[in-house]
Parts: sequence; C-alpha cells; structure tokens
Amino acid sequence: MRQPWWLAKSVLLLFFTSGVMAGERLELSGQLVQGGMLIGRVTPGAQVRFDGRDVRVARDGEFVIGFGRDAREHMLLEIRYPDARVSRRRLTVRQRRYRVQRISGLPARQVTPSKAELVRIRREAAQIRRARSANSTRTDFDGAWGWPVSGTITGIYGSQRILNGKPRSPHTGVDIAAPAGTPVRAPVDGVVSFAEQGLFFSGGTVILDHGHGISTTYVHLKRILVHTGQTVRKGQSLGEVGASGRATGPNLHWGLNWFDRRLDPSLLVPSMTEMRSKR
Repeated sequence: MRQPWWLAKSVLLLFFTSGVMAGERLELSGQLVQGGMLIGRVTPGAQVRFDGRDVRVARDGEFVIGFGRDAREHMLLEIRYPDARVSRRRLTVRQRRYRVQRISGLPARQVTPSKAELVRIRREAAQIRRARSANSTRTDFDGAWGWPVSGTITGIYGSQRILNGKPRSPHTGVDIAAPAGTPVRAPVDGVVSFAEQGLFFSGGTVILDHGHGISTTYVHLKRILVHTGQTVRKGQSLGEVGASGRATGPNLHWGLNWFDRRLDPSLLVPSMTEMRSKR
C-alpha cells in the first residue's frame, strides 16, 4: 500500500523568500503532519517560540518541534532574531484519519484497574512524565534513525483503541511483534533517562533522551540491559522483547515524544520491508 505523498520521509522547506530579510535564516526539515517531527535551523542567537512555548535553540541555531496526534491545522512559529526583528510563520499541518483497533483477551484488571492499582498507575505515570520532560542540550535527534527491532507491525500510531470492547485512549506509538528475547536496539544515539521493570501498564520500560525534549520509549521488555544515566549509541542493545505489562503477546511498543506530545516514530525510518531488504 503506497503512502500518501505528505508522509514522504524527507520534506525540506527553505524560507529565504519575502519576509525573511538579509541576515535572517529559517530552514525547516521534516514532516508537517500530525505526529511529525520538524528540525529547524535559524540564525545563531535567535530565539524560537512555537505554539506558545519557548523552544531550546542550540548554539549553531538548530532546534526541534513536534506535532501531536490532534495538532491543529494551523500553528504559529515565531523567530526573534539577534537584531530584535521578529518573523512569524503560520505552519499548515496535514491532518490524518486514524484507524480503530479492537483488542480482546486482555485481563480485566488491565482494562479497568482497581482504586489501589490506579494509585500505582498515577505514580508510575508521574515518573515517566518526569523522564520525558528532559530538555538537555543533546542533538542526537538529528541523526539517521533506524528501527529498534525487526518484526510484524501490529499497532500503528494514532489508532483509536477498543480494549475488551471498551473505548480507551488512542495508541501513542508503534507496536512491533517479535519473538520473546529478540534484542531491542537504540534507533539513534541517546542517554537513558528511565529504566524500570514491572510497571503496571508498560512492564519493562526504557526511555532515551535525544535532546531538546525529544525522547523515545520502549515498552513490554522482558529484560533491561541498560541503566539510568547511561549513554548509548545507535544499534546498542537496550533490552529484549517481552510481553510484560498490558500485552497479549511478545511485542515492542515504540514511542516518540516531544515533551508531552506523542509523535509518530514510523515517520523517521524507512518502511519495515525496505529495512529488511537491505540486510
């Protein structure tokens, strides 16, 4: 099945036209679509604000922003240049239609937890939020991304989940089924900001910080092979595929985040078929 043209893996927008004057630079590369990640470059020393939020800018002018699952069609990007001139760009974000996915056979407590379990779930969710809130100076997000594991894609980003017949929150990542024990590898460089076994929903969970609010999440792991604070390189093993937490079988849930916004990691990598053909 061919992808829509707006999901092409590389879209480059260069704004050197009217409205961007001499000495002002604005380059954007990525996907202007719900779930997309956009890397920008501005004149060093410029300040960036996106959708009402101040954005970290590296010394060389590099920055990154992301569009959540339900991002509005029009969003404002503001650049304040070193000479105090301000440029405002209205970004048009392509809207997507999401599938409905029905999953049955989950334990009842994993769909409707008890009050005591909800307390635990909220505590674990707070830990994960803290890990995803990292705003480090790293720029690993600007590397060449790869799939963390090879397998069958069983869950896609953004789909509306119906669990045991009950509507639940939309899916926030990509699910990849693979045999238990299959190595899960870092798709790009990063630092481990969270590594814990036995979480209620996600089981064995690892989060990598890639800089500027970009992080990735690896869920349902059978075994974790890294620790918090550890620097990892692309291709390094993070753990093993498992079925811990809320899962119907061995699989990896792979998530991509820009702070609290959930993005689509499949937009950063070639298709699974293409990846396998290169092996």
